[in-house]
Amino acid sequence: MRVLIVGCGYVGLPLGAELVKQGHEVFGLRRSSAANPELTAAGIHPLTADITRPGDLAKLPTPFEWVVNTVSSGKGGADEYRAVYLEGARNLIEWLAPAPSKKFVYTSSTSVYAQTDGSLVKEDAPTAPQSPTSRLLVETESLLLQAARERNFPAVILRVAGIYGPERGHLFQQYLRNEARIAAKGERFLNMIHRDDVVTAIIAALKSGRAGQIYNVVDDQPVAQIHFFRWLSETLGKSMPPFATEEDPAGRKRGLTHKRVSNRRLKSELGVQLKYPTFRQGYTAEILRLDRAGLLHIEPEPR
Repeated sequence: MRVLIVGCGYVGLPLGAELVKQGHEVFGLRRSSAANPELTAAGIHPLTADITRPGDLAKLPTPFEWVVNTVSSGKGGADEYRAVYLEGARNLIEWLAPAPSKKFVYTSSTSVYAQTDGSLVKEDAPTAPQSPTSRLLVETESLLLQAARERNFPAVILRVAGIYGPERGHLFQQYLRNEARIAAKGERFLNMIHRDDVVTAIIAALKSGRAGQIYNVVDDQPVAQIHFFRWLSETLGKSMPPFATEEDPAGRKRGLTHKRVSNRRLKSELGVQLKYPTFRQGYTAEILRLDRAGLLHIEPEPR
């Protein structure tokens, strides 16, 4: 297939590299050309454009049979989310209209689920998030699903949990730096997925995903925050982090939730087999990688 990856970064680059290995012709789109050598080294044809600008898209070498939108907001706020996710998706739909793709995969987020009661969440659960950024993700999903219904646009939506892997894993890195805090009693569930398994899920969606369908991309075992830190403590021989004096959700632009996200549809319909079924396998691999590279820096604990 001739494949376009929009936002060819942390997930898109290894995705492109794997698709190249499978014999596909892959193009990687980024807003700047800074990473072009890295893309080229992976066998990916680099393209530079900004999806918030329709004029940029008009210059790209269509057609593409598969399109994957893994674009990032660059850690921006609601205005950036609206431009990159919502308007960016709208621009891509219009740009692809004259030369339709066979499959369009969009990586959304499990932050669209606002449940706070620890319940099991499937793809048909309500999506009514409180934070403006997560509401914009819901709007983007709605736009794509409407296009699938009314225009036969081949959109498949992946709601991706918190991604971790090489150089990524916010709570893990905070723990190593002695900056982690356990919120409340530590009972809040964390839903995670290793980057390699996100790549596997996207490829499965490209090959087998049904247009207009939603799939949760998350590992097999949501874990309470306190149990996550306890495992890290036992694995690294380091004390547990302290409890937070007061919870401060203001620092999380997508809001705090408490839910267990189900991956049953991902596994049953797309046949995805996870390389890292739980955080234990994934973080064991990351700890070993860091240790072998001499990069496992564990800050001394304050006395």
